[in-house]
Amino acid sequence: MGDNNIVDSRKLIMLVDDNLANLMVGKEALSCVYRVLTVPSASKMFEMLNRYNPCLILLDVDMPEMNGYDAIKILKEDSRTRDIPVVFLTAMNDDKSELMGLSLGAVDYIAKPFSASLLKKRVELHLLLESQKKTLQDYNDNLQEMVAAKTRTVFKLQNKVLQAMAEMVEGRDTATGNHIERTQQCLRVLLSAMMEMDFYQDQTAGWDPDLLLQSSQLHDVGKIAIRDSILKKPGKLTDEEFREMKNHVDFGVSFIERLEEDEEDSLFLRHAKIFAKYHHERWDGSGYPNGIAGTEIPLLGRLMAIVDVYEALTSVRPYKKAFDHESSVEIIRQGKGTHFDPILVELFEKCSEQLHALC
Repeated sequence: MGDNNIVDSRKLIMLVDDNLANLMVGKEALSCVYRVLTVPSASKMFEMLNRYNPCLILLDVDMPEMNGYDAIKILKEDSRTRDIPVVFLTAMNDDKSELMGLSLGAVDYIAKPFSASLLKKRVELHLLLESQKKTLQDYNDNLQEMVAAKTRTVFKLQNKVLQAMAEMVEGRDTATGNHIERTQQCLRVLLSAMMEMDFYQDQTAGWDPDLLLQSSQLHDVGKIAIRDSILKKPGKLTDEEFREMKNHVDFGVSFIERLEEDEEDSLFLRHAKIFAKYHHERWDGSGYPNGIAGTEIPLLGRLMAIVDVYEALTSVRPYKKAFDHESSVEIIRQGKGTHFDPILVELFEKCSEQLHALC
């Protein structure tokens, strides 16, 4: 039997772009891991979808005859193709265009010209997410027949996806190092102390610390939508750049809400959205994106606000050296009642030495 009869079992990616150079670069980057079908137009894509069932579509936005926005509308209206994840390829970098694409059903944006390594990592991430969604759906369909071992398997897969996502975010945001891991460690200390000392006992009853820690890894997931020129800038941001950076909160919430559409009433995703949406709000109402104040800010958001700032203070940034632990604690203390929940600052001070051990 000849080699022509060997079945290629690799996952199929459909790359749609009217630019031949982009097709060549994309295929070269992905072909070592996936089967890649290059398609020069949206109309040709629909023709090919009658014969092929890709795991993911990389779709150019700006194409003649039919652009990517019009094409995804048709994809999402067809029961045969609506569940295929679509990642837009675009040279546009304005928020309005990105939010429009996300609202139409795209799972991500990749700016052109794209790097081969980034393209490969994004594809890997979204295929992992799709794998998790399918696994969770199987779990729901067969709940009565599932055993504890199956639950542990899904939990392990969820951790793997989150770790891959965290690595992708931190791989782009080289300026903040292992921020996600460090904030998770600090949050673990505060959660443990909060429950032991009965801080906000009425609100923390029934909390699952392990689930909260998992969810916290998504608090900065919106950074995947921030331009590299801002995310990797080796210095302090301008006012305009900072305004764009602040959009990572809305991007993160939109991303999590897309996951929620297929996973209704997921406590994990509800926690994740709170962490992402509220960790830059301030007790006195001067934070972003909504400028809410006091206990209008969910408790998880108020917790993450302290953890996020403490980790940033004790870490090196392109525009500053790391503060020592004592100076960082004093800065947090000075933010009591303005930046931070006064009760949580008291909790933070009680945990000070445990946090110091993590620095």
